[in-house]
Amino acid sequence: MLKLRHAAFLALILCVSCNTGSSKNKDQEQPQEEWQTLFNGKDLNGWIPKIHHHESGENYRETFRVQDGAILVKYDGYDEGFDERYGHLFYKEPFSSFHLKWKYRFTDEWLEDAPSYTYRNSGVMFHSQSPESQLKEQDWPISVEYQMLAEAKEGVPRPTGNMCSPGTEVYFEGEMDPRHCINSTSQTYQWDEWVQADLIVYEDSLVIHMVNGDTVLQYTKPQIGGGVANRFDPELKVDGKMLTAGYIGLQSEGQGVMFKDIQIMDLAKKDK
Repeated sequence: MLKLRHAAFLALILCVSCNTGSSKNKDQEQPQEEWQTLFNGKDLNGWIPKIHHHESGENYRETFRVQDGAILVKYDGYDEGFDERYGHLFYKEPFSSFHLKWKYRFTDEWLEDAPSYTYRNSGVMFHSQSPESQLKEQDWPISVEYQMLAEAKEGVPRPTGNMCSPGTEVYFEGEMDPRHCINSTSQTYQWDEWVQADLIVYEDSLVIHMVNGDTVLQYTKPQIGGGVANRFDPELKVDGKMLTAGYIGLQSEGQGVMFKDIQIMDLAKKDK
């Protein structure tokens, strides 16, 4: 099965490579109807917030809002500080095999009482448990993360498109990797630069991270396991269970960030 997935991946990469040329070629190679727009650029219809210390569906102090055609993570209403209010804005439907693409950039807002590692740091969760299944005091969803970073110190490399694993584990270079985060091979980008991100997932076999059209990380066998996530429903954390599908969530963890042009190609439907 994994060999088949790799073959499918190579075919998809050829398609992606064709689409990095002119917009005319892009339209010819990949019909517009294959892509589904997840964010309409006007409101948060179809999206569900879940923020630590709050129930699913509560958008505390409008952490997530729409501005200039983008989803903006904003903290101007956090009068009492961050208080570990790690949050995620989930799309209403789960996906299994898919190609997700979006653009992101950071803002100059960062809450100083947030952990230092959150500075110019955000992410997109996938194969996640549903927002409704997360307990009020659960900090992180059991999921896999496409981590987004920008330069924090001038001249110090800080790649983006990394993998982090709250309550999950993955295989990297053929072996189970115990690290919570695995760095990609990407360049370092400035905080105010729009970056194109692509995430290609084949159920529980192959995952590919791309940054500005380049493949920067690949790993396999995403599954439940490990630590980091806390105060979850223990019935949901079945270590060793392969993750074949789940929800997609945009992260808020004390750093301002913007997401736009969020689209998905459902590869499960495409293969039928």
